Amino acid sequence: MTEPIIVETRGPVMEVTINRPRANAIDAATSRIMGDVFATFRDDPELRCAILTAAGEKFFCPGWDLKAAAAGEAPDSDYGVGGFGGLQQLPGLGKPVIAAINGLAFGGGFEIALSADLILAADHATFALPEIKSGTIADAATIKLP
Repeated sequence: MTEPIIVETRGPVMEVTINRPRANAIDAATSRIMGDVFATFRDDPELRCAILTAAGEKFFCPGWDLKAAAAGEAPDSDYGVGGFGGLQQLPGLGKPVIAAINGLAFGGGFEIALSADLILAADHATFALPEIKSGTIADAATIKLP
């Protein structure tokens, strides 16, 4: 089984890659791993910058794993330190995070990207908050968008 999150450190830079085949959707277990990774980044004085990206070229992240939801995972699950995706509610980060978007960033995936300090997007990257079409609020994204 592949690791859902790949972490590589090169000097003072930590690269975090979402590695969930098919779409890089995030379930509660993956979110907890991401939270632990970003807490480690926050607490390590040798690390100065983090880059968040995703495996593959089609999806950065579509957000919450709806297959996990269909299997019974509640939307208010314990997503770990930092909230959904490990970044949205991480206190005292104080270091720059760059989101390198290489595909579709929808819903919660877009919200995770908005939690970064800087977004670098490939030419084919697409951003969307599809919750709006069904009349629901896009959780954190609506308060982060200018």
